[in-house]
Amino acid sequence: MAKRRIHSWPVRLTHWINAFAMCCMFMSGWAIYNASPLFAFRFPTQLTVGGWLGGALAWHFAVMWLLVANGLIYVLYGLASRHLKRDLLPVTAKAVKRDLLDALRFRLVHQKGVYNAVQRLMYWLVLAAGVLIVVSGLAIWKPIQLQELVALLGGYDVARYVHFTAMAAIGAFVVVHLALVLLVPKTLLPMITGGLRPMETGKPDHD
Repeated sequence: MAKRRIHSWPVRLTHWINAFAMCCMFMSGWAIYNASPLFAFRFPTQLTVGGWLGGALAWHFAVMWLLVANGLIYVLYGLASRHLKRDLLPVTAKAVKRDLLDALRFRLVHQKGVYNAVQRLMYWLVLAAGVLIVVSGLAIWKPIQLQELVALLGGYDVARYVHFTAMAAIGAFVVVHLALVLLVPKTLLPMITGGLRPMETGKPDHD
């Protein structure tokens, strides 16, 4: 039986670059937040990088370009290869409700290399949060040069809350993602090796 890669090498490469970049962005972002907190708490210094505000900003801006470039490569590849359409669509309310209820009842069947409706929805939501965090981040970074964008977001202070909220949403996604990997550890190896699954129609994919 013909087989195809579960995860092509561009998907695997961008995934692991994204994992590294997100860790750096979270930790440097938390250090920046600690310098002027929005809420009545601060992140532990052990979970931050940069050492001081200037160092944290340097980390944040440097890794920001890596993260944005990596995200664009993933999206462009996903469109060109039809990965986004093939693996992350369709997403319907009926399917999400069904799979969510099955998951809560521990009846959701995991098929190797196949995303269920809840996973598909989560990936689209985290992509949207990624766009929002970049837009709000640019507004915070260049509030004078991008004053129209700042105004669109409701002002500089609101943009900071938007940025924090988008960060929290992505953080929640990461926590759920890691929890699912722990619950279904066999999904980790294909993200490293590529893995193989039977093809229903057509020819095998090639890396």
